Amino acid sequence: MVKLNRAIKDIHITDNADDGKKGVHPISWLLVTIVYIIAVVSFSKYNIIGLAGMVLYILIQCIWYEISVTGMIKRIWPVFLFTVLLGIANPFFDRTVSAGVLSMATLVLKGIFCVAASYILVVQTGIRQICYALHIMRLPKEIVTVLLLMHRYLIVLLKELERMQLAYKLRAPGHRGLHFRTWGSFVGLLLLRSMDRAGEVYESMKLRGFNGTFQMFSGKYSHIGSIVYLIVWGAAILTMRLFPIFKMAEVAIWQILR
Repeated sequence: MVKLNRAIKDIHITDNADDGKKGVHPISWLLVTIVYIIAVVSFSKYNIIGLAGMVLYILIQCIWYEISVTGMIKRIWPVFLFTVLLGIANPFFDRTVSAGVLSMATLVLKGIFCVAASYILVVQTGIRQICYALHIMRLPKEIVTVLLLMHRYLIVLLKELERMQLAYKLRAPGHRGLHFRTWGSFVGLLLLRSMDRAGEVYESMKLRGFNGTFQMFSGKYSHIGSIVYLIVWGAAILTMRLFPIFKMAEVAIWQILR
């Protein structure tokens, strides 16, 4: 129950995001995030020192926009476990064990940085503004509508799951969780209730004039500020990619020690 409430609260955070209050157009946010992800992925699997310098983007964004680093880590820690599972075989199949460990660490950092940048994008702009940016960029309207609906009615699904879990606990107060014998019927019932709820939602949308697409509303943006934001961060990311800060610092330290 506590985890479900926390998940619903996290989704509500993206509903109450920036929506243009900071003046930067969502297209600028989206393009900067895409450029950053491409830059992160472009590092070779052994260049962990150069890749580590890309953390500056995450830190500066968190400090400047007062994003909780602790809260972000709590939400992206499954990515850490997932990337570790993906790269756990690297030490055995790479050239040497040390090279495999290095490539696994690089893979983990890439996953964390990409998801952290995406988290910052969602928290600062919100799903509605991201969909608005995708709409302007001529992404097929069907995809934009599906993304918006998935986010909007994920809360409905979680609340339905919360009610079912509460009903189960009232009928089986001695159980700490769902008994494995009830997993199949529980998931099947959730599917049936979700289908019924989806039909009700769709009928309500049609009565309100839904024709397959949502009306996209923009916020109040500073076009000059958005362009400056895009140019400055694009140049900064390109600089961090071409001139790895930590690698240059390592070379400088070795020169000093000599």
